[in-house]
Amino acid sequence: MSTFRKQHMPIEWHDMIDEESTVPAVDATLHEKATLVARMGQMMLSVGTSAWRVRAAMNKVARALGVTLNADIGLVTITWSCIDGDRSENGTIALPTTGVNTHRLMYLKEFSDGFAERAERYSVTQFHRILDKIAEMPLNYKAWQLALASGLACCAFTFLLGGGPVEMAFAFVGAAVGQFLRKKLIEGHITLLANVTAAVMAGCLTYSLLMLAGEKLFGLTDTHRAGYICSMLFVIPGFPLITGFIDLAKLDLRSGLERLTYAALIIGMATLTGFVTAHLVRFAPGSFTEKDIPLLLLTLLRMVCSFCGVYGFSYLFNTPRKVAATAGVIGMIANTLRLTLISVSPIPPVVAVFLGSLTAGLLASLTGTFRGYPRICITVPSIVIMVPGMYMYKGIYYLAQASYAEASSWLCGAVTIVLAIPLGLIFARILTDTNFRRSS
Repeated sequence: MSTFRKQHMPIEWHDMIDEESTVPAVDATLHEKATLVARMGQMMLSVGTSAWRVRAAMNKVARALGVTLNADIGLVTITWSCIDGDRSENGTIALPTTGVNTHRLMYLKEFSDGFAERAERYSVTQFHRILDKIAEMPLNYKAWQLALASGLACCAFTFLLGGGPVEMAFAFVGAAVGQFLRKKLIEGHITLLANVTAAVMAGCLTYSLLMLAGEKLFGLTDTHRAGYICSMLFVIPGFPLITGFIDLAKLDLRSGLERLTYAALIIGMATLTGFVTAHLVRFAPGSFTEKDIPLLLLTLLRMVCSFCGVYGFSYLFNTPRKVAATAGVIGMIANTLRLTLISVSPIPPVVAVFLGSLTAGLLASLTGTFRGYPRICITVPSIVIMVPGMYMYKGIYYLAQASYAEASSWLCGAVTIVLAIPLGLIFARILTDTNFRRSS
């Protein structure tokens, strides 16, 4: 029996410094200062935030220590140089994988924001011990909680896409089963493509089996099969999609392209798995039955479902409950605005998406100012629900069926919406953040 051997060896930060030294960090050696700067970057990168934010955190630590930092940041790697006069310290850091952890991001932001005040009092060892505690923070939610949150989000998503109670119930169960399996596979360090494939197939098969049982036992019509797609939307990689475009906007091309490639890899694998599963059970993507709901009631239902969808997706990013609720309120306002504009005005859907995303970004900036939450912890969860997962799936489905006209229509629609979402956040950031607005 072969043993599992990690390909990425962990960095033993405490072995690189003098553990007994009580010298303030500002008076430490360049080598020891560099360990703090590099570790700050490593931990920020590990929580899934953008290269711009990773560099900003590293810069705060470097400036407080009196060194000049130069860093090239990708999705899972950082190449850095710390310069002090005629001396320099260089290195490269590589992560084994990437993920999202907004709770840890909040603590890391607090650490970097307050670093300068403590740099003359705390030693390098003390700072590393603080970072140890942040790195060892347990996750907020267990697998079953994430499963329920995923089910809630996909159930809400189903209604917003036009589904009814049957589709919502089946999507809830399918997404919950798929997310539970995915979480267990991630805990077992199963590689990306395998866990995405297994999770999507589990979610889709669960929906399919429930649908087939409903048709046999309760005479459900095949129109309810349209909700099949919604059972797999929990894998849509909203964070790397959004942060990738943010990095491109700041000319962090390497990070931006790597994040978008990572997102495309997940989307491609998920949609292909959905297609294969649909082929096995003889399901084809359909349209939801039109529902005659008064506009006022429809708006209220959209608000409730938008809140539930954003709140549920926030759990998947390890967002604390209060922050998830805040993101839910912002997403409720922004997404309902988007859907209402599409319903009652001649505005093209892509413009409505841009305005909804812009609204989310402006509200997040205002909320972050008063509540102290990192903007990205509430902006990205609040607009993930706008990501056109159904467009993506239908595009790949028709592409695999060689229906190129249908495929290009759905895929082009998906691309324009995916572009509009981050653009709204980027312009909100330009309007409200002086540092982001400037090029240096």
